[in-house]
Amino acid sequence: MRSGAKVAIVGAVFAVFTAGVAYGAYDLVTDDESGGEDGTGTLSASERSGPPSAEEIQATAKEFLAAWARGDAEAAADLTNNAAEARPALTGYGSTAHIGEVKLTPGRPAGTKVPFGVSAVVSYQGQSKPLAYNSSLTVVRGLTTGRPLVDWQPGVLHPELRKGESLRTGTATAPPIKAVDRNGQELTKEKYPSLGPILEELRERYGDKAGGKAGVELVVESGQADAPDRTLLALSKGEPGELPTTLDADVQAAAEKAVMRYGNSSVVAIQPSTGAVRAVANNRDGRWNAAFQGKQAPGSTMKIATSAMLMEKGLVDAGRTVECPKDAVYHGRTFHNLSNFTIEGKSFAESFARSCNTAFIKLIDDAKDDAALPKEAREVFGIGLEWQTGITSFDGSVPEETQGEAAAQYIGQGTVQMNALNMASITATAKNGTFKQPIIVPLDLDGRERVTAARSLPGSVAGQLREMMRRTATSGTAANAMRQVGGDKGAKTGSAEVDGNATSNSWFTGFADDLAAAAVVDSGGHGGDAAGPLVASVLNAD
Repeated sequence: MRSGAKVAIVGAVFAVFTAGVAYGAYDLVTDDESGGEDGTGTLSASERSGPPSAEEIQATAKEFLAAWARGDAEAAADLTNNAAEARPALTGYGSTAHIGEVKLTPGRPAGTKVPFGVSAVVSYQGQSKPLAYNSSLTVVRGLTTGRPLVDWQPGVLHPELRKGESLRTGTATAPPIKAVDRNGQELTKEKYPSLGPILEELRERYGDKAGGKAGVELVVESGQADAPDRTLLALSKGEPGELPTTLDADVQAAAEKAVMRYGNSSVVAIQPSTGAVRAVANNRDGRWNAAFQGKQAPGSTMKIATSAMLMEKGLVDAGRTVECPKDAVYHGRTFHNLSNFTIEGKSFAESFARSCNTAFIKLIDDAKDDAALPKEAREVFGIGLEWQTGITSFDGSVPEETQGEAAAQYIGQGTVQMNALNMASITATAKNGTFKQPIIVPLDLDGRERVTAARSLPGSVAGQLREMMRRTATSGTAANAMRQVGGDKGAKTGSAEVDGNATSNSWFTGFADDLAAAAVVDSGGHGGDAAGPLVASVLNAD
């Protein structure tokens, strides 16, 4: 803490209201009659090994908050169970974050947890602004000493902090931006919450290219190259520069609304003819863009790429009759259809539309190349080509495998890794016939070069693939979800089993005219059940 800062700890008989949350205050222990190493008296062996008492919780919280408030980082850190990490964080609160005039108001304990309100002032080079927020601490028994101690977590200092992060006040590393959609409409994290971390990254990457002027801010420094700083308080806002994006405000609004139906869901929409990202939304922890950075098996949505590979090799076409038994074995690994259904004497298009796993597995021997699917994914669909979208993205992975693991890839299981962006792009490629690398900001902003795939889909293959997806959307597993979607439409469902989860992840991807979208809902069940309605509502927004 800086010397000379005004500090106080507020206790006793009033309530604090900080950031809209009320805490009932409580009387802190004020007498200091007890001795012993923990300031709470001599403890018996049983007391030292049991949970902290109510008196210990109050006394420890009082002593820790008082030390923090007066700027004594050493004393406050020694009252935690991880002084080595707590000490620099508490020291930096004053010296690096420039937070002073600290007042800490404890609330009523709930078991071992003590909420408290923080009221302070952030000052930097003649500029200052009040800061108020709520946090909490938990009191635990020290493992070696038996002392009641504050369980040190970065969130004690500020609820936005995570491990490895720190607070800093100073001139912003990048000027603010005014991000606008393709029609010039402003995009803000208040109106489009999913864009919060994306706008932060866009500012970090392009703020100095958008023509703005940096302000002075209190930020959370992530300490990671691919994670931008997060602004907590602007002492001076600076001047924002306008940053164009490929997003569409109407489609983005639909995506934001869609993901709110399910926790742990993501959706992306892309224009097939250009690769322009029209929407990206997540309902997750608010900081991680899983739609672009996730890595999960995509289930049967992968059959779009698998079908393209099989048709390119001449092993099948949409109208050819194929086997669809209830199960199939490849190199000792058994694969089943959902509920062990079978299809007899029907076309490959029917097996695609009804998502028959075994029809695909039965064709593996004919391919005579375990690397055929990885090659198709890379050379035609652009998977793993280090896309230059404008923000951090994982661009999919279909590693070369053998035997049973290679077979699992045919139906989107095993080591295949995708996210909503990748699957929306695969669908866009099927619709367009040629891979168009997704972008979220114009390439000429920073001279990025668009990644291109080695080749396009042959016309006959692309045509059959679209027809199979249309069939799936009208009479197959995607029909219910796509019923309200108009225009030229196609889709594919998918369910991916994840170790340890009782319910599979729900995947769905589809197109309508010149818009393609894909969604994943963790533990959402079958593709059409959860992810399907998300995609349909986004496609309807265009």
